[in-house]
Amino acid sequence: MSTRTLPPFRADHVGSFLRPAYLLEARAQKARGEISAAQLRLVEDRAITEIVQFQRDCGLTSITDGEFRRTYFHIDFLEQLGGVHTDIPVTVKRADGTEELAPPVIKVIDQVRHVKDIQRGDFEYLKAQIEQHAPGATPKVTIPSPTMLHFRGGRAGISRTAYPELDPVFYDDVAQAYAEELQSLYDAGCRYVQMDDTNMAYLCDEKMREAARQRGDDPNELPHRYAAFINKVVAKKPAGMTLAMHLCRGNFKSTHAAAGNYEPVAEALLAEMNLDAIFMEYDDDRSGDFRPLRFLKPGRIVVLGLVTTKFGQLETKEALKRRIMEAAEYAPLEQLALSPQCGFSSTVHGNNIAVEDQKKKLQLVVEVANEVWG
Repeated sequence: MSTRTLPPFRADHVGSFLRPAYLLEARAQKARGEISAAQLRLVEDRAITEIVQFQRDCGLTSITDGEFRRTYFHIDFLEQLGGVHTDIPVTVKRADGTEELAPPVIKVIDQVRHVKDIQRGDFEYLKAQIEQHAPGATPKVTIPSPTMLHFRGGRAGISRTAYPELDPVFYDDVAQAYAEELQSLYDAGCRYVQMDDTNMAYLCDEKMREAARQRGDDPNELPHRYAAFINKVVAKKPAGMTLAMHLCRGNFKSTHAAAGNYEPVAEALLAEMNLDAIFMEYDDDRSGDFRPLRFLKPGRIVVLGLVTTKFGQLETKEALKRRIMEAAEYAPLEQLALSPQCGFSSTVHGNNIAVEDQKKKLQLVVEVANEVWG
């Protein structure tokens, strides 16, 4: 087996990291009006420099800014698209005492369009820090999937004035907005972008499938519609840019929102989407078995999220290698890679895991990938 010189790498990761206490305090000060946005950004700069060094020390080849400039993995991006309105999510208490992040309301109130560069400035700072502190590493930018603009509210969440019909105009407009953002990043030197998508994973869960039915959507048809939607974005991405997708089942304070085997979405995800790579959560029983990987088409990489970010207990090398080989019964080992199942902090709140455990898990991913693939 060979190492990979292009992303995704044999040892990769999803992108977000626990925010340091001083950054959380600065965000609180900004919310109280005690410091300016410019002052907060300087604190973020310091934290990003440190997290770049942290990732370098873990042995990672792809490096993100930890999503340290965001509160939520999706809203902070989507609300900067023209025609999109978002509400801040609320947290609700579950019966067992844990908290759950209620899905934010995301509405399309006008024609979707790219009105400004969203991630370029953040990428340029990340790139400069990598050049200084981790030369040779590849900067990765994470953005929410375009399907987030449809699944949360369905037809009712999209203005009938702006879009009397969704197909093809709505999907074309969103794809064009994403294409312009990807081109902006490419022009700044970015070659690796990951779209974070909860909706394909949610369509594996019968509760979520029923919710889609109640909104007037067919959960059996949606994965194929979303595959065509994603392919509109892929068709417009700059040549030479790796475009990946991470499937997330929910990752708020170490909880999850969805469960279920990937079978309902596997064909659309692995055979129909023209993405370069797909990060799939496989850290526990809620993800089901590896049989859905049989749909993986040649030339694509599945990054197996076998190491949990929800809890500190460290997986063993033997167990990880065994699971990789189980996956290789359904997809070629050459088309597989390894990562944690999700980020460590999909929202600013963070998972219930220690910084040191975060490091141990990433080092484990690197070591196992080196031993399996060379």
